Amino acid sequence: MKQYLNSLLGLNLLFAFIPVALALEFLHADPTAVFLTSSLAIIPLAGLMGKATEHLTSHVGTGIGGLLNASLGNAAELIIALVALRAGLHDVVKASITGSILGNILLVLGAAMVAGGFRYQQQRFNRTAAGMGASLLLLAAIGLIVPALFHFTASAQGAKVERELSLEIAVILFIIYILNLVFSLKTHHHLFSGDADVMHEAGEKSWSRQRSIWVLAGVTIAVAVMSEVLVGAIEPAAKQLGLTQVFVGVILVALVGNAAEHSTAVLVAMKNKMDLALGIAVGSSLQIALFVAPVLVFASYLFGQPLDLIFTPFEVASVAIAVLAVGYVSSDGESNWMEGVMLLGVYLILAIAFYFLPA
Repeated sequence: MKQYLNSLLGLNLLFAFIPVALALEFLHADPTAVFLTSSLAIIPLAGLMGKATEHLTSHVGTGIGGLLNASLGNAAELIIALVALRAGLHDVVKASITGSILGNILLVLGAAMVAGGFRYQQQRFNRTAAGMGASLLLLAAIGLIVPALFHFTASAQGAKVERELSLEIAVILFIIYILNLVFSLKTHHHLFSGDADVMHEAGEKSWSRQRSIWVLAGVTIAVAVMSEVLVGAIEPAAKQLGLTQVFVGVILVALVGNAAEHSTAVLVAMKNKMDLALGIAVGSSLQIALFVAPVLVFASYLFGQPLDLIFTPFEVASVAIAVLAVGYVSSDGESNWMEGVMLLGVYLILAIAFYFLPA
């Protein structure tokens, strides 16, 4: 309880960066300062969005509540990506998808295993649920690999065919996402019974339905505004810092959108709730790959700038490596701090490689 409250307090302190970022944007200040302050401002907003969603689910029943949690779990990342998509920053959008997947299953899960492993010599979680998550992650990786393979082996078909292929794959991934919700929330919900929400773990009093809706609506607008500021500063800030847009998307933007989930997964792991920590990390990655990515493809047609799912070879290889690492670590239904170190090591190796990857 104390750790949870301290985490919230730490996030709340970052709200001070909202007026700072807006002021810097209004004054046309240094792009790097605008980028950093707007990034820090989005972190507590994403945390508050998740908190409001959790409170709202307590008023709408288990089925609809689970659907809300699953659909809005990555709302902040989706909003940031939509703003970047509208700005035509397709490389940043695809890099943020890659970064969110890598960040959740390597950084978040690795940090959770390390934090929990230092308190408990061995932690156990539902092996069947973990296996299902790993299998779905492999499917998501295939959804990224196939368009890239098609691009490099049949590029003569042209960009139009590649966009059509991406759209059809996005439809398949989205359908699988819906069926996975039916599986996890309806037909086999007993396998995921360990995924209790953090609000109840902390013993926090539930908000009213009206308050939850108003907070969720207000935070969504705030995230959209701050995302506009963030996306507008990405290109000039990246040039000033000597970073590629791919590195910014894969590492920096992804970290901003997932920061609240990072702290939550670590806290519940320290309470020996590894089912919940694993559900946060793997579940968030699945939402990105099976829900957010297809939605971005669909939305791109509304913006008149169709988005394809052709990722760079290094992005595809990174996701495949991450999925294999997580699948191997979670296969026995047990974890310890050394396995967390392994996942963090893989993330750091990939992050360094993305840093040196040429534009």
